Amino acid sequence: MDSVIKAAVVYFVLWAIIRISGRRTLGEMTAFDFVLFLIIGGATQRGLTGEDYSLTNAFLLIITFVAIDILMSLIERGAPHVRRVLEGEPMIMVENGKPLRHRMHRARIAEDDVLEAARRMHGLERLDQIKFAILEANGHITIIPAAKPPRSRKRAA
Repeated sequence: MDSVIKAAVVYFVLWAIIRISGRRTLGEMTAFDFVLFLIIGGATQRGLTGEDYSLTNAFLLIITFVAIDILMSLIERGAPHVRRVLEGEPMIMVENGKPLRHRMHRARIAEDDVLEAARRMHGLERLDQIKFAILEANGHITIIPAAKPPRSRKRAA
């Protein structure tokens, strides 16, 4: 039973660390982030198993993690307000071409990140071409382009 309690504690501690580190951590994982997660996994494994390297203990830990994950998803599905706390909500970073700097600072998003997403998704080059840039709960940036001004047509004389 000790392994189950340790697994539950580790699950929630790791969840909290990932939530505190920000949405972009998983949305835009770099090679260094991946290595860091591997190191965290190795350190966590040693703390969970202690001296018990049996398959039984490993399976017990895996079952505990999966069961907690399923339980959390059921809670999120049944309670939308809990889901907002656990998963986060989309946040507007740019509105009508103007960066919302306080939100960008809080989310640790640079203007260059928004412009990169705008170029990649729509070929946009400037902030004034963006109606909305939204940091989604999964860490990706969604760009909604500003309406293009209508072209003036010249009449043939």
